[in-house]
Amino acid sequence: MVNKPMMVVAAVVVAAGLGVAYYLHSRSAQAPRMPVAAQPTPPAAQPAIEHPVPQAGEAASVPLPALSDSDPAMKDALGEVAGSDAVMQYLVPDNIIRHIVVTIDNLPRQKVPVERRPTVAVAGAFLAEGDEVHATLDPRNFARYQPMVGVLRKLDTQRLAQVYLRFYPLFQQVYQDLGYPNGYFNDRLVQVIDSLLATPQPDGPIELTRPNVMYLFADPTLEARPAGQKLLLRMGPENAAAIKAKLVELRAIITAAPLKH
Repeated sequence: MVNKPMMVVAAVVVAAGLGVAYYLHSRSAQAPRMPVAAQPTPPAAQPAIEHPVPQAGEAASVPLPALSDSDPAMKDALGEVAGSDAVMQYLVPDNIIRHIVVTIDNLPRQKVPVERRPTVAVAGAFLAEGDEVHATLDPRNFARYQPMVGVLRKLDTQRLAQVYLRFYPLFQQVYQDLGYPNGYFNDRLVQVIDSLLATPQPDGPIELTRPNVMYLFADPTLEARPAGQKLLLRMGPENAAAIKAKLVELRAIITAAPLKH
């Protein structure tokens, strides 16, 4: 069946087009064509940088290695902040900066590539109470993350931020190589931090469902949340609160904003 309102709209559009064409044709027949100077194409506007990185301090004067040779320097720098044992235990030793950038960029999305994560997998199996029909997130699950979160609790955020700021040109290089030639990685990092800080904390046990092999959040609004937020939910409220506190500190430093008490 023909949609009459759409036919009317189409007729008006065609009539207007024919009228414009006739007007232009009659104008061209009445007056000789005058050469028109080519107008220069305005350059594409560069995206505005919302959060320019602060100065990195004295460490900025130290020459940076090439990205392909940056792993030893990154491990040494992170070892000075977190301890060499923690770096050896939790950090994937290869392509450190690339893995960090790829993971951060994907945290607000639905999935994070497991093979690109900068840290090793948390020990132990995922635990749920109940069965496939009705299950909840087992609180014993939270203990799996406590050793790594314990390392994060002890981190000097200011020193960690200085490592990031010192190596920032390499973070920026990787981010642009990912397909964001005009992107600014520090802006993306702030966006990701804000996304993680927006993670809700449900009251009571978190219900799960298991339609296939993997458990999913039974609440579709939770299941639809970004991968980073769902990871914080799986960690438990205490671990999530500790990570959020560090993120607030880090955000303040990399945006040069004063901390709010």
